[in-house]
Amino acid sequence: MAGEKCDILFRNATLIDGSGAPRRAADVAVRGERIAALGRLEGWSAEREVDASGRVLAPGFIDVHTHDDRLLLAEPDMTPKLSQGVTTVIGGNCGISLAPLVAERVPPPLDLLDAGGSYRYPRFADYLEELGARPAALNAALLVGHSTLRVATLDRLDRAATKSEIARMRAIAAESLDAGAIGLSTGLFYAPANAAPTEEVIELCAPLRARGALYVTHMRDEADHLLESLEETLRIGREAGVPAFISHHKAAGVANHGKTRQSLAAIEAAMRAQPVALDAYPYAASSTVLRWDMVARASKTLVTWSTPHPEFAGKALDEVARTMGCGPEQAAARLQPAGAVYFQMSEEDVRRVLAFAPTMIGSDGLPHDIHPHPRLWGTFPRVLGHYARDEGLFTLEQAVHKMTGLSARNFELEGRGLVAPGAYADLTLFDPVRVRDAATFEHPATPAEGIELVMVNGQIAWRDGRPSGARAGKVLRRQAGRRDRAS
Repeated sequence: MAGEKCDILFRNATLIDGSGAPRRAADVAVRGERIAALGRLEGWSAEREVDASGRVLAPGFIDVHTHDDRLLLAEPDMTPKLSQGVTTVIGGNCGISLAPLVAERVPPPLDLLDAGGSYRYPRFADYLEELGARPAALNAALLVGHSTLRVATLDRLDRAATKSEIARMRAIAAESLDAGAIGLSTGLFYAPANAAPTEEVIELCAPLRARGALYVTHMRDEADHLLESLEETLRIGREAGVPAFISHHKAAGVANHGKTRQSLAAIEAAMRAQPVALDAYPYAASSTVLRWDMVARASKTLVTWSTPHPEFAGKALDEVARTMGCGPEQAAARLQPAGAVYFQMSEEDVRRVLAFAPTMIGSDGLPHDIHPHPRLWGTFPRVLGHYARDEGLFTLEQAVHKMTGLSARNFELEGRGLVAPGAYADLTLFDPVRVRDAATFEHPATPAEGIELVMVNGQIAWRDGRPSGARAGKVLRRQAGRRDRAS
């Protein structure tokens, strides 16, 4: 193929292609939005060549668990994600999607996306159309949220939906899927959905089965009733006939440390009988809205935001209580509505879940928190640097596979997650020696180190420590039984 021309040519890269295969030396040619060729590309020429000597070239990372629905429009540079090599995000998780809902005020945890003003899309199609018309710097595939549907449909959230309400939610879910949503998410742990019985969820999943879409869940309980909640999730998948995806798998609370031995064994057994997937983030602390029941089982709690007291963001709840001159429970009440980071998992459980071969990587970052959990900025480099290189929990090839090829296969993102001829040119170039997460709980909005270049659909989106300004991201819609069509 001597004499071929392309737009960008990576020379002398260490290629980790996302499949899990061993690394190899290769040149990679990009033409338009696709990878044109790879291998020893002698005689090829390009408008721009990149010397990738000593660097790893991998598929762009896929963040399978995000709450970036609003961020994609509000801050389309998507710096927290691009800076760590992410080129595709899956939004609408935990039952929380920005559409379809029109509301001035929303109950927790919908306020994790926005307290008000951004819930202005009567149809899921309206949101996707705006996102397509105002592209972000990276790709996005979106789930429709069960809690959002309940808020839009029910007059009270502390009860099960009636038959007519379920029918209405099913119709809206079907309309959302036909518009391009890739599946339905639930957050049965949270108040807007906690009163929903298992049967309500199974009935709502009917439109998914007919359209080849996914069921993705923040389970009802990840603490004392972890195993029972896992069985509920598997039952929903079985009876609805849909793939069941378990979000941010963990065992929360000291009394439950070690329970991932049982939960992972149950997941592994279930995978032999039905489609099941799971993701995790690489930290022993979680983050969501501020709830006293979660404070009570955490060894430490940090405030991430508070509407009446924004000055306490980043402070420990115990310190806030002393400043307020009251106990922690009363302080938590005074801070509402608010968010928090909870130190409630064991490192052993985190490592066990991450090392489980089918586990994908998702950040679960909350971009609108004043003082966010560092996972928003550090998840993917932390897996590459801390867990793969420094701790040897898995190889670098396995780490990359968990955040690229595995994720693209599970979510059926055709043409993504692999470096291969004809694939979309979503690429991340990083230094395997320097790559690391720099975000900490004290300074969470700190960009990672060692991510040198990020390409989205053939355009350079991140280089020299800053976004390029390119807006090459696409909405990855589910169409005609697939979940990968771009627009």
